Amino acid sequence: MRNMKVDIWSDVRCPFCYIGKRKFEKGLESFAQKDKVEVTWKSFQLDPDLDPQSSEDIFSYFTRAKGISRQQAEQMFSNVTQIAKEVGLEFNIPASIVANSFNAHRLIQMAKAKGLGSEAEEALFRIHFTGGKDINDHDTLLQTGISIGLEEKALKEMLGSRAWSSEVRQDEEVARDLGVSGVPFFVFNDKYAVSGAQSPETFLQVLEKAWEEFEAEKKSLQVTEGQSCSTDGECK
Repeated sequence: MRNMKVDIWSDVRCPFCYIGKRKFEKGLESFAQKDKVEVTWKSFQLDPDLDPQSSEDIFSYFTRAKGISRQQAEQMFSNVTQIAKEVGLEFNIPASIVANSFNAHRLIQMAKAKGLGSEAEEALFRIHFTGGKDINDHDTLLQTGISIGLEEKALKEMLGSRAWSSEVRQDEEVARDLGVSGVPFFVFNDKYAVSGAQSPETFLQVLEKAWEEFEAEKKSLQVTEGQSCSTDGECK
C-alpha cells in the first residue's frame, strides 16, 4: 500500500529549515495517519556559489552578503536563536562555520538511497548550528555519514568523486519549476504547499486536508459495464 508523500526542500545552512523540521515533526506526531506518510528531503542551496573567505565568521559573511551592519546580523541571529529554543533546539550561531553546502547535499542524497534521509538532515543541521563543524569538510562529512549508519568505504568513494551531484541538481531544477525561491518548502501529496517554518498546527491542518484527498483518490473505480472479453475467453 502506497503512502502519502511529503517532499521538503531544505538547505542545511538555513536556520529556519532546522526550525521548520522540528515544527513539521511536531505536527506530524499529532497526525493520526503519521505511519502512512513518506517524507522525502530535497536539496536546495541558498547560496550555491558561496566561496567562503578565510577566517570569516557568520556575522561578517552576512554583513558582506546581505549588505547589513554587523549589529543587524547579530540581532537577526539572536532572534533566530530564541525561536529555535522555543522548539527545543540549542543554536550556537557564533561558532557556525561559513561553508558551501553542496557536498553536504550529496551526502544527504546518498543517505536517502539507504532510507536515511531524515537522519542525515538532522545530523548535518546539528553539527552546523550547534557543533560548529564545517559541513564542507570531507572528514566531517565522513564521520557524520558513519554516525547515521552509512558504510565508511562507500562514503570515502562518494566524497572522492562527484557522485550524487546530478541528484542534487535535479532537486534544485524541480524547485525552480515549482517557483520555489526560499526554504523550507513543503509539498504535500503534490497538491498543497507550505512555505516557511509554519506552526505545528498549520502543518497538522495541511496533513489532514491532503490525507482526505489522498484517501478519496484511492477509492474503487466506478465502472460502467459494456461489451468485453474476459481472461477466461468469454466475450459478451
